[in-house]
Amino acid sequence: MRRIGVVTAGGDAPGMNAAIRSIVRAATYHGLEVMGIERGYAGLIEGPVRPLDSRSVSGIINRGGTILRTARCEEMKTSQGIQKAKNTLKNNGIDSLIVIGGDGSFKAASEIHEASRLPIIGVPATIDNDVAGTDTTIGFDTAVNTALFTIDRIRDTATSHERIFVVEVMGRRRGFLALEVGLAEGAEFILIPEVRYNTQDICRKLEQGRRKGKVSEIIVMAEGAGNSATIAEQIRRKTGYDVRLTILGHAQRGGPPTARSRILANQFGAYAVELLLEGARKNMVGMKGRKTVSVDLDYAWKERKDLDMSRYRLAEILSS
Repeated sequence: MRRIGVVTAGGDAPGMNAAIRSIVRAATYHGLEVMGIERGYAGLIEGPVRPLDSRSVSGIINRGGTILRTARCEEMKTSQGIQKAKNTLKNNGIDSLIVIGGDGSFKAASEIHEASRLPIIGVPATIDNDVAGTDTTIGFDTAVNTALFTIDRIRDTATSHERIFVVEVMGRRRGFLALEVGLAEGAEFILIPEVRYNTQDICRKLEQGRRKGKVSEIIVMAEGAGNSATIAEQIRRKTGYDVRLTILGHAQRGGPPTARSRILANQFGAYAVELLLEGARKNMVGMKGRKTVSVDLDYAWKERKDLDMSRYRLAEILSS
């Protein structure tokens, strides 16, 4: 193994640049070349590939997004797309690949491995934190803190005007981000795809809170938990309270990565190179407790990661 390819695929996450830097510098330390594949899997199919060295990744550890850029790629879901990706790797002399992304990216990476038989290592980077085999992912901590920064300010104005705010955060399929944000913010309600809720019950509890002296409430809602505009309108109509909706949107993906996201990216990137040097064929790096671990790449996308429901119950207890 002499030449490693690196690609950032799927949605961007703060800390991807730090991971690229870690991979390049760890590989360079061991005398390996690194080729950066631009525009995610679309680039792996079309072929924009450029060499990366220690100087080309200087000054990027604090930058959000990805210097390699990324793009959604429907063609990668086809056998023709996989074959084109295999050919791009072969034509550029790339004999191993590191994929920085989420579970969807790892599914495609597994298929590329089966077609090419090249070693492939996954580095989990997604603000959703929904990848099995790791406690946390690159970018998750940053997204949580970005959301908290905004909601802290929303709470100030909510209290001033005695309003209820429904705040929608990202999470189309899973509620890891909403749960973490809601617990840290002290939200009165956390609405996530994994837990059924009833707006009638929410309204009843809101009214109970007002009778106890509460003057404002924050409801943190994952985008996949329903239509946030409809929920806000139903609460307003049933209670008569002043209800406002704020959708945080893609701001959660951007911005400088936190110290936690940067350190995780440093650990994951360097460990991915180590695994390749040790002869790993199809693995993902992860974190269990304080230990960096390796799991089968297929486990990362085939298994469903469990939400910690004890944290959800704690949030309910502390919201009263």
